[in-house]
Amino acid sequence: MDNKLNAFITIVDKPSPGIPIAIKDNICTKNIPTTAGSKILKDYIPPYSATLVEKLEKAGYSIIGKTNLDAFAHGSSTENSDYGVTHNPHDFNCLPGGSSGGSAAAVGAGLVDVSIGTETAGSIRQPSAWCGVVGLKPTYGYVSRYGVMAMASSMDCPGCITNNATNAAKLLEVISGHDPKDATSLPVPPFKFAKKTPVKLKIGVPKSYLKIVTPEILEKFNQVLEVYKKLGHEIIEIDMLDPSISIAVYTILQRSEVSSNLARIDGIRYGLTRDQFNGENQRRILLGTYTLSAGFFDAYYVKAQKVRTLIINDFAKQFKKLDVILAPTTPTTALPIGSSTDDPLFGEYADQLVEPSTLAGLPGITIPCGFIGKLPVGFQIIGPQLSENLIINTAIIFEESK
Repeated sequence: MDNKLNAFITIVDKPSPGIPIAIKDNICTKNIPTTAGSKILKDYIPPYSATLVEKLEKAGYSIIGKTNLDAFAHGSSTENSDYGVTHNPHDFNCLPGGSSGGSAAAVGAGLVDVSIGTETAGSIRQPSAWCGVVGLKPTYGYVSRYGVMAMASSMDCPGCITNNATNAAKLLEVISGHDPKDATSLPVPPFKFAKKTPVKLKIGVPKSYLKIVTPEILEKFNQVLEVYKKLGHEIIEIDMLDPSISIAVYTILQRSEVSSNLARIDGIRYGLTRDQFNGENQRRILLGTYTLSAGFFDAYYVKAQKVRTLIINDFAKQFKKLDVILAPTTPTTALPIGSSTDDPLFGEYADQLVEPSTLAGLPGITIPCGFIGKLPVGFQIIGPQLSENLIINTAIIFEESK
């Protein structure tokens, strides 16, 4: 199956007995190649494992392989991988999304029930929606970034891609919690799932988010709202900042952090020189270097950080009167292979409904809610920081209603 799907870069020859799990290939695994989807690191075998990998193995999970991704997680299609595009398991002519496209496709195809991805703008939730699976992006800092190859350090967040919300909760129990090796790790204990059906939720629906989705996705999302209404929950239309604002903010901040983080990749350490970065990697490094340069730092980077604060405050204001926010996960269903190759902002538009909550460091989960033709549709539930129990239980409400 994976010969056609191309979900994996590396298959582990003799995995240990345990619960099979796939790991995105930008997460260090001791003695298992870790390429970040780039040929620059084709021979890199980490001498250590990421904290989350150590936790998984201690809990009885068995790594069966490392999954494909856009090189250094730069993209939302998995077309930017140096190891070939991953196909959508529901239509091999379509993209799986990205950058955790391999992890989402592996679960969507039934190769594994659970996998690990990372999200910086939408790289867990967007491919999960396109592949018809559950994607849980935790609160920033809830899961250690130690051993995860840094892209944009102020946003990078490992999380769970699974076949249902309960499995996402179980996986988060294992990988979450404070890690002294990660300076951004929250000083909190690991997540503990408590299944509890919310009696009556105040659910916010941002009007600005609904204006940029296709009519077919809007129809599916309205059916989701009807499910919650019938169960006695209150649906409240809300005014929020236009999500397209996040495109500019994310583009500036992410490229800036990329230019800094990828400076550590050099031929002395890894064997191949920086001219081997693919085109998308080079574009992001160049734009980030320009943004951080003298004369432009205040005009771009500082201004983007100020707007990021506005986005954070916008969510905080909403959660004073709401329990959760619901919205479609993506503006469209999975697009045809080739859609991203000539569009440098493909990812930002594909991710624009999930970028705002990532910039704000909030937890979010995407849940499948049907099909348009043979392509899956997902909706997302966003909550305040460390509200993972709430958003997972809100997701389970929908799963159990079907």
